[in-house]
Amino acid sequence: MTTRTYIVTGSASGIGAATVQLLKERGNTVIGVDLRNAEVEADLSTPEGRQIAADRAVELAGGTVDAVIACAGISAPVPLTVSVNFFGVTGFLDRLAPVLARSEAPRAVVVSSMASLQPNSPELVDAMLAGDEPLARQIGQKLADQGPQIGYLNYPSSKRALSRWVRRASVSDLYAGNGIPLNAVAPGTVLTAMTKELLATPEGVKMVDENVPMPLNGHSEPVVIARLLAWLASEENSHLAGQTIYCDGGADATLRGDDIWQS
Repeated sequence: MTTRTYIVTGSASGIGAATVQLLKERGNTVIGVDLRNAEVEADLSTPEGRQIAADRAVELAGGTVDAVIACAGISAPVPLTVSVNFFGVTGFLDRLAPVLARSEAPRAVVVSSMASLQPNSPELVDAMLAGDEPLARQIGQKLADQGPQIGYLNYPSSKRALSRWVRRASVSDLYAGNGIPLNAVAPGTVLTAMTKELLATPEGVKMVDENVPMPLNGHSEPVVIARLLAWLASEENSHLAGQTIYCDGGADATLRGDDIWQS
C-alpha cells in the first residue's frame, strides 16, 4: 500500500484526532493543525493564521502534500464560528490547492454537518459565499446580539455555505482542473467533547434526537466519520466531486424523505 502525506486540521480532538490516528495506523505521514497540541499550532479564524498554518504545514511535509482533510470547527452561537467553519476551511484549502496539484493523486475533504439542512440565515450564507468575511462577521454578530437561540444560526449557516462552496469549487479550475476531487462529509450526532455536555442529561439527548433522528445505529463514534474521510482522501476516490455525504445514521433520509430533487 502506498503511503501518503496528509494535513488534517482540528487534529487535537474529536473527528480530527480520530482521523489522524486512523491514517497513522495505516502507515501514512500526518501533519496536524490545531490551536494547540499539534504539529502546527495556528489560529484558522484569521487570515494571518491560515497563511501561517498552510506555510508551516507544507514546510513540515517537505513540500509534498497528497491530501488535506479539514475537520476544524466550532458550534458557538457567535461570529467566530463563521470564521473558523467557513473561511478557516475555504481559505486554508485554496492556499494549499496549488501544492496539492503537485501530487500524483491529490485529494481534499472537509467536514460539513447535518446542521447544513437546518434553518439558516440566507443573508449570512450569501456573504460567506461572496468571500466577504468582515460582512459575514458583522451579520453573525447581529444574530448573536439577539441571544443564543438566534445566534446559533451562525453554525448551520456556516455549514450550509461550506457545502455549497464545495459544489462550486469542486468543478473549478483550481480543483477539478488540477485533478483534485473535493468533497464534504456531513456527520449526524458524533460522540465528541463538543457534544458531551449536550448529551449528559436525558433532556439533552431527547432534544438532540428530535432534531437529528438517527434510526440506524444511533450516535456515532468519531472513527466512523474518520473512515469515510480517509476513503474520500485516498487514491481510490478518483471521480467523486462536489458531494456532501451525510454520514448521519439516517437523519437526512428521515427529515427530508425520499424526494429531494427539484423539478
